[in-house]
Amino acid sequence: MASGEQSVGQVGLFDGELTEEQSVAEKIEELKLEHNAIILAHNYQPPIIQEIADYVGDSLGLARKAAQTDARVVVFCGVHFMTETVYILSPDKIVLLPDLSAGCPLADMADAESVLRLKEEHPDAVVVSYVNTTASVKAVSDYCCTSANAIKVVSAVDSRKVIFVPDRNLAAYVSSVVDKEIIPFPGFCPVHEEIRASQVQFVLEEHPHAEVIAHPECTPEVISMANHVRSTSGMVEAAISSSADEFVVATEEGMLYPLNKNVPGKRFFAPAGEHICADMKKITLTKVLNALRSLEPRIVVPEEIRVKALASVERMLALG
Repeated sequence: MASGEQSVGQVGLFDGELTEEQSVAEKIEELKLEHNAIILAHNYQPPIIQEIADYVGDSLGLARKAAQTDARVVVFCGVHFMTETVYILSPDKIVLLPDLSAGCPLADMADAESVLRLKEEHPDAVVVSYVNTTASVKAVSDYCCTSANAIKVVSAVDSRKVIFVPDRNLAAYVSSVVDKEIIPFPGFCPVHEEIRASQVQFVLEEHPHAEVIAHPECTPEVISMANHVRSTSGMVEAAISSSADEFVVATEEGMLYPLNKNVPGKRFFAPAGEHICADMKKITLTKVLNALRSLEPRIVVPEEIRVKALASVERMLALG
């Protein structure tokens, strides 16, 4: 099992008397067996979706899991760009996204034409695209990266100048660590952008011994407060390895569920305010059931784009 992934079963939310949701979950299990399917869920998904998933984790970890599995059908409970990444790595599988409208504002901020214009302006630069991009953007990139390995990838590329697409906050974090010229694309995650240092501080005043775990898509002001800067796959590890008993977790609120599930005995708090990705909450049990019944909606990336996008992903994976 890849780092940051958790094997899940139908427990927790389904304890006790049989409910309508459990009935739906049982039908999902039957169809999984019938179609030789696997259900993958991102850490930000609703708790009930995490409970019926076979594996929960971050986007690239789940894409790797999809590539490794013998399952014929992959039901991906996340957003569109993540499901594209699964198909890029596993074109031989049926890849389902239960709600096609589950998109990503950050990924939508960058398009291939804009990236190509930046390449023309900086012909000596290497393009590193965050996994939170469309397949078309990955196809015109030299390398792909995740929030977990962005520093490693940018450090390893054979260029002093790097165009980093599309998240300006992740680019700023990488730039603070790596001695290279980083040319940031002006994109951002609305959820992480709206987490304010004052909101983190408000919770710290009530829990003065808490440590701060921040996602690197957060603003530099929030990052400067963090004891740990981690991707979602690293947040559980940070909480386990730390001696602290309380944490303020600066990311989408859905991450609190896998943290509480996998690190019992410690307490986790979101920054003040609401920090919810509406797209991550669109998938429901009924939509998963309908996807397995019809084997639709399917995600398919045109082969010409897939092959080019795969090259940037494989260059990343080659770095270890």
